[in-house]
Order: sequence, then structure tokens, then C-alpha cells
Amino acid sequence: MTGHESAGRLGDEFCVPGSSSFTEFLAAYRPELLPMRRPFPDGVRAADDRFPHGTTVLALGYRDGVLIAGDRRATMGNLISQRDLEKVHPADDHTAVAFAGSVGLAVDMVKLYQVELTHFEKVEGTPMTFGAKATRLAGMIRQNLGQAMQGLAVVPLLAGYDVKAAGGARGRIFGFDVAGGAYEKPDFHAEGSGSPYARGALKKLFRPGMSRREAALVALQALYDAADDDSATGGPDINRRIFPIISVITEDGFERLPAQETEELTHEMVEQRRTRPDGPNAAP
Repeated sequence: MTGHESAGRLGDEFCVPGSSSFTEFLAAYRPELLPMRRPFPDGVRAADDRFPHGTTVLALGYRDGVLIAGDRRATMGNLISQRDLEKVHPADDHTAVAFAGSVGLAVDMVKLYQVELTHFEKVEGTPMTFGAKATRLAGMIRQNLGQAMQGLAVVPLLAGYDVKAAGGARGRIFGFDVAGGAYEKPDFHAEGSGSPYARGALKKLFRPGMSRREAALVALQALYDAADDDSATGGPDINRRIFPIISVITEDGFERLPAQETEELTHEMVEQRRTRPDGPNAAP
């Protein structure tokens, strides 16, 4: 990988004691492979209509763990560049990451983050704690600050099931800013251009102790509200059968809801909107 291997043997850099961070290893030996490198000279800014951007993602806690979901649209300026983008990805067995922002950088960052967690576990012999996972992701975002200031920001959303949490608080959610600040959110959070509308819906509909089905319907309602007011967020495409991505993380690990289940829940939610176009009221 680093260009110094010969005759099937690893280079000397693989035998040098160092950090358990794969990102730091790349930075030391092959920094050009990191996605967080400046693509433009100083003073040059990316045009909004030249690079695809992902939009709304959200997460919320429920009875068995945490749910994370996202719409499917990517835009370039006022154009729809992709209708079926997947913005929710597993990071390890009990962690998932979703993203809003510059799609190309975000996908590379997610892949690097997946390797980062796997590399740490293999080197240290134990999984990283959830707090450390948030800190590592924050550091990767901070390394991208130069590109973010040039218009290529990536804002991820981290959710997971903390197997070491005390007091039964197992589902955890972290939001981030473009400078790498990490903020734990107690019940729910949303990122992306449609996030103000999604957070409004979540604030109205969220309640502790929901079942998986109830939490999935709340997520779908929130994404629908985001698409209703934000043109960059895609609503469910019934004709093309393109529906939001919904995944859950519980004690048993990461699970993406089957396509048929998501489609059935989406049809149920859309049917409810026929009689209440603005969505359900908050529970009394």
C-alpha cells in the first residue's frame, strides 16, 4: 500500500511501533491517500453547482437502542444529481455514521473511519469506547477544515449502542460542527439542509420508550417534513420505489430495516398525510 513493499514483504513502516490510529499512520507515510487534503489553491472556493451535496440525516433513541435514517437525494445547486444516495453506513458492529455535505469527501471519510475503528481493535485487542469513537471522528472532521472553508464541508452524524454505558443509557447520538466540535444529543438530532424542519418534527413526536416501529414512523414523518420545506431533501419516491434508509443499532448490533418493511411503513405514513398534510400533532 505504501509503495515500499517488495517480494510480498511489508515495508519497514509496518514494523515500527506507533499509534493505533490508521489515520495517523497514513498521514505519516502516505498523506496523499487521506481524503482530507486541500484540492484548491488558497482563495479558491468550490462552486455549489459543481459538486453533489447530501442533505438530511437524523437519529433518535428508542426502547431497544438507537435509530438512524436519511433521505436519498443529492443536489448540485438547483439540480438533483442523485435520487438514491445512501447516507447511512455501519461503522462497526454497534456504531453507524450518516452524513450531510459534500458527497465525495463524505463517502471517503466514512470508509476511512470504518478502517480506523477496525485498525484500532486489531492493534489494541479491544473495541474503542463510544466516547473515543466520537473523538476520533471529530479529529477527522477537524482535518477537513481547510476544505470546509472552501465549500466542501462534511457534517456527519454518529449513533450507536454503547455496550459499556452505565445505568441503561445504551443508545447514544453525537452531532458535530465543521470545525470538529462534538456534541452529545440526549434524545434525537438531525443534520443537513432540512435539519431544522426534521428537528421540529422530532421535538413534536419523540417520546421515550418507543418501539422500533413507532420510532421508524417518527423518523419517516420527520424526513417528510424536511422534504416538504427544503427542496434539497428528497421525499419518498413511490413510483420509483425509492424510500429513506432506516437502520437501528441495538445490543445485537447494526441492522438495516428490510426494504419491504421500510416501504410498508412509508406507505402507511403517506396515507396518514392524506388526511393530515402537515403531519400528526404531538401526543398529549
